[in-house]
Amino acid sequence: MTNQNWPQGYRCAVIITVDFNDIHGILSQVPAVAGREKTLSVWRYGTLRGIDRLLALLDEKNLRSAWCVPGIVADENPEKIREIDRAGHELATCGYEFAHFDGLTLAQQTDSLQRGKAALKALTGKVPRGFRLPAGNWAPGFADVLTDEGFSWTSGWRGDDLPYFQPMQDGLPSRLVELPLHYEMEDEPYFAFNLSPAVPPAQSRIASYSQTLGNMKMDFDGFYRFGLCYVLRLHPEVIGTAGRIGVLAELLDYITSKPDVWVASASEVADWWSQNQPQNEASHPAQIWMQHTAPGVSHE
Repeated sequence: MTNQNWPQGYRCAVIITVDFNDIHGILSQVPAVAGREKTLSVWRYGTLRGIDRLLALLDEKNLRSAWCVPGIVADENPEKIREIDRAGHELATCGYEFAHFDGLTLAQQTDSLQRGKAALKALTGKVPRGFRLPAGNWAPGFADVLTDEGFSWTSGWRGDDLPYFQPMQDGLPSRLVELPLHYEMEDEPYFAFNLSPAVPPAQSRIASYSQTLGNMKMDFDGFYRFGLCYVLRLHPEVIGTAGRIGVLAELLDYITSKPDVWVASASEVADWWSQNQPQNEASHPAQIWMQHTAPGVSHE
């Protein structure tokens, strides 16, 4: 069965994304780990081993992905960025530092975006088309900045299981496509773990590999059944271990066993949506958010 949301012959879309934060994601989330090299080595493992395993698996399966990278990580790991680029994967920015956007003004968010964009361009010669929020929420007007800076997609919001358009503060029709996330399609909630300091804070135990694979297959089955956009979010330090890479391999084999699944890059999906789908309905959560954050709206 085909689906009017996707190119002829396809029932659903699948996008593989990877967050490469090295130690900067955990330093932002848990500042207490600064200087604790044993703890930081948990996250450096992704750079040392996880990236190579992920790239090798994706090459074996002939699949492309979008890697979301803060500019500071690119500056500190230039050869890894070039390696990802040479393998044919898309590079998207998260701004420069892994920052909580809630604490930044619109001007500061814009500066971070521009610096992160410049860092990737300097290493690859390519201007990134995608942006992923590192943490927090962007300020009203940031979607307009993304459009002005030439970005075509973002992937950080949730609120839907199909792409949608990020509304503009100026009220003009938007072509900035959001590729929404879901926690159950991420590896961190299942596998992220450090003993002390506790990550996650509740100190839950590492999930069963077989049960996690079963969960992820069931989530894909639902997205396939309803013809949706399955955005997988991975982290090299989490999924790139010697055992877990096999979990991912089985999941990718399961997904690609369906002949009518469109496994595409983030930019390919964003371009398709932008060129073939109407603007959001007025009742869409993104439109409601825009109405409540528009200039001149009282929040008393």
